[in-house]
Amino acid sequence: MADDKQTVLKANQAFYRAFEKKDLEAMESIWSKGIGCLCIHPGRDALKGWEDIRDSWQQIFKNTHYLEIDTDILLVAVSGDLAQIVLVENVLQISSGRRLEARSMATNLFERLGDRWYLTHHHGSPVVD
Repeated sequence: MADDKQTVLKANQAFYRAFEKKDLEAMESIWSKGIGCLCIHPGRDALKGWEDIRDSWQQIFKNTHYLEIDTDILLVAVSGDLAQIVLVENVLQISSGRRLEARSMATNLFERLGDRWYLTHHHGSPVVD
């Protein structure tokens, strides 16, 4: 079980690395392509299915000059082939010459398929100070 937690944490880290590096190819390798995939960016409607989720990441990456993301993990839980990570995202974003800093509470759900963990759900909610 401890190995599963470490592997899920590595998959989560790969997600945030792809996010921070604005690497759509890496993002695509992390996400499950199942029809039940769901992504909810802070303050946005839910996106269902990889095609819509991919388009949203493509737009974010296209419109963002620089991203820096620090995370504070609050919970890692693994049950069989499902895992959840609850964390705080601290995001620094430079877009259109503007510097934006934001905090979000996020939940990432992973499913093990074969010997890999894939992201099936990402939900970020803004934290208002």
